[in-house]
Amino acid sequence: MRLGYFTMPVHPASRSPTETLREDRDVIILADQLGYHDAFVGEHLTDLVENITSSMMFQATLIHSTKNIRLGTGTSNLSHVHPVLVACHAAMFDHLSEGRFILGVSPGALPSDAEALGILDQDRNQMFAESIDVILKLWQSDPPYNIELPNNRFKVTTQTTLDEFCHTGKMYKPYQRPRPEIVGTVVAPFSKGIIAMGEKDLHPISANFLFDQWLPSHWNNYAQGKANVGIEASRADWRVARTIMVHDDDKVAREYGKSSEQSPYRFYYRNLGHKLRKGKRDAVFTMDGKTPEAPVPLDDILDQLVFAGSVSHVVDEILKLHEKLGGFGELVYAGLDWTDPALSRRSMVLMAEQVMPRVRQALGLPS
Repeated sequence: MRLGYFTMPVHPASRSPTETLREDRDVIILADQLGYHDAFVGEHLTDLVENITSSMMFQATLIHSTKNIRLGTGTSNLSHVHPVLVACHAAMFDHLSEGRFILGVSPGALPSDAEALGILDQDRNQMFAESIDVILKLWQSDPPYNIELPNNRFKVTTQTTLDEFCHTGKMYKPYQRPRPEIVGTVVAPFSKGIIAMGEKDLHPISANFLFDQWLPSHWNNYAQGKANVGIEASRADWRVARTIMVHDDDKVAREYGKSSEQSPYRFYYRNLGHKLRKGKRDAVFTMDGKTPEAPVPLDDILDQLVFAGSVSHVVDEILKLHEKLGGFGELVYAGLDWTDPALSRRSMVLMAEQVMPRVRQALGLPS
């Protein structure tokens, strides 16, 4: 089982973005040094709490500051840009990183981003699906391009301007062949989109803010999508994100991870809970999958979604999750604000150096 890292990220708006961007870079550099397999970073345009506006631009600053970790957009919001831009920029990133790139994608969920871009009334899920098809087609095609897919708004051609002498009208393919891994974050129980991900060979990350009971629906739908195209799904391709705080002292971990009013975990779920509630998407915090009449209490959310405790406690929680889900390929550690840098750093170190080796040993996996 691999250990990965994902951050939205989420910081208090009172902090300077100069400071938080530096912190976000330092965390991924640490993850690289500790042997984390990959790191994903989210993006939003109109959110002072989630401070990264371009995950690809941000991750590009880390190419030469890291050695082994794979750098993923988490996600590139495909309703925001033309698919030609995504395909070309991703291919360039893949060459710059010599194959350490993962293209993470999503429709783009923040309504204020959509309003600012003038697409609030458009079907962003449909835009996402159409964009993915064009990106894949571009990477599979040779110039002159003449991409006009059925019921797809994006028409791509360079037939009129192709110049073989100057090599204009052509686009680079990625460094990785046939293409980089493409990953999509799944945020809803029984997501239908994950069926299409299986059909198109995109790999899923189950979001850290979903109750455990909804996660099997992700695997079942992904496996269905793979079966639809005659392929057996591999659990190695499934990433499961969880919110974790581990410390040598169990009490310290619980206080920082749940109970303290200064806890970045409380701040994270208070902020996220408000956003999901406003968007009528807080059914993820319920046991019946229905939108609750009143907001779910913050302490109930933390009790369900945060693994906080000693190394032994967190190991036990991960093993219980693994058994409940029937296995998955990567545990993705959710990154939060470093309210207390020493505690946050220690948690990441313990995850890499003590928790995961014990998990792998218990599962009979190579260390």
